[in-house]
Formats: sequence, structure tokens, C-alpha cells
Amino acid sequence: MKNLFIRIWRETEGQDLVEYALIVAAIALALIVSVKGIATALSSMYDSISLALTSV
Repeated sequence: MKNLFIRIWRETEGQDLVEYALIVAAIALALIVSVKGIATALSSMYDSISLALTSV
């Protein structure tokens, strides 16, 4: 069993795929956060425009 863990620890095959997956996950998280911020800003802008148009 110990030899199996040592072999798995030292094996580098597939390591590139994991690195690319981590990069894609980080980019996706950044996009989600930025889109959520943009959506909040647009929502408040539309609310203020709507309020301005109804008060005229």
C-alpha cells in the first residue's frame, strides 16, 4: 500500500490537465464576480432612470 501511494505521488502524468483546470476555474470565478458586479450596477442605473422618468 505504501508503494502505491509513493508511485501516485511521484507520477506526473495528467498534471498539466489539472493545472489547466485550476486556471479555467480561477478565470470562471473572476468572470462570475465581475458579471455580478456589472449586473448590480446596471440594475441600480435602470432603477434611477425609471424613477426619474416616472417623476416627470
